[in-house]
Amino acid sequence: MIVNGTAYRSIWYKAEIDQVQIIDQRWLPHEFRIADLETVEEFATAIADMWVRGAPLIGATAAYGMARQMLRDPSDTSFQETYDLLHATRPTAINLKWALDRCAAILLPMAQTDRGQAAMALAAEICDEDVAINASIGRHGYEIINKIAKGKSGGEPVRLLTHCNAGWLATVDHGTATSPMYCAHDAGLPIHVWVDETRPRNQGALTSWELGHHGISHQYITDNAGGHLMQHRLVDLVITGTDRTTRKGDVCNKIGTYLKALAARDNGIPFYVALPSPTIDWTVTDGIAEIPIEDRNDREITHVWGRGQDKKVTEVQVTPEGTSVGNPAFDVTPARLVTGLITERGVCEASADGLARLFPDLNSA
Repeated sequence: MIVNGTAYRSIWYKAEIDQVQIIDQRWLPHEFRIADLETVEEFATAIADMWVRGAPLIGATAAYGMARQMLRDPSDTSFQETYDLLHATRPTAINLKWALDRCAAILLPMAQTDRGQAAMALAAEICDEDVAINASIGRHGYEIINKIAKGKSGGEPVRLLTHCNAGWLATVDHGTATSPMYCAHDAGLPIHVWVDETRPRNQGALTSWELGHHGISHQYITDNAGGHLMQHRLVDLVITGTDRTTRKGDVCNKIGTYLKALAARDNGIPFYVALPSPTIDWTVTDGIAEIPIEDRNDREITHVWGRGQDKKVTEVQVTPEGTSVGNPAFDVTPARLVTGLITERGVCEASADGLARLFPDLNSA
């Protein structure tokens, strides 16, 4: 996607300087910074401390972290230690384990001397695949938006609501939930996007930053405003992303997604989830009972980052000293509340049969 007239991915390998580089998202939307990642410890920190975030991007970052370590030490012991370190960084997003397991399947059978370059090629392949998957999700999601647009009159925009940032910053490019929005805008369909702030990390600000650079009409709203907008018929369609989806279609996504699904169901508004196939966990049946929900640091609740009157980015405390804090990062939306899943192979119902029909080659049952 485009930032200030220049095309970027969220992670890339710059061969001229032999560095893996990322957009350091800690500073967005106030400052655009690029960071170099070299050691496996740096890759682990980037994932755990959310320099990068979003399930697809986490997986791609882990693949590059493994690759850089294999160039340094391709031994079996090094591979296992790197796998364990990276896998422990974020427990909910299944793409992390998916990428590391793919590294294991391809790298461990080969000679150790070949692992470094093979791992770098594999990381680049995972990134390119993610871009293609998300572009395809965009095309399929566009059809849903276009169908709604045909029922509008007088150039009225299709009004979409999204939660968290499932944009290109959460993937390698295009995004998942935002990809259909970009396709619709680029095709000339009038759209307007309601962007949930998504406390406590305020990832809606990243979505607003993205949409603004792409010239898409949008408004940043509080998390609790979505239901009100739905009641007043100001939302035509909800599209979110997902960090892990069960074989039966339960969707685990950023905390607050479940509440949006409930409000959408109560108001008869379609609720779709943009779902890249690596985000399906075929080993899990019951999302509420089986998906581990990450509890993150209290400081994400007690403090916020922002730009002060002096134009400097700073952190301020918003809670009283000593206040007890709970910070579950995700919730699970049951499949019964999901209108459909937008995948790279098409749109299906959120069910075991729907997913098995689109992905018979991946379904392990």
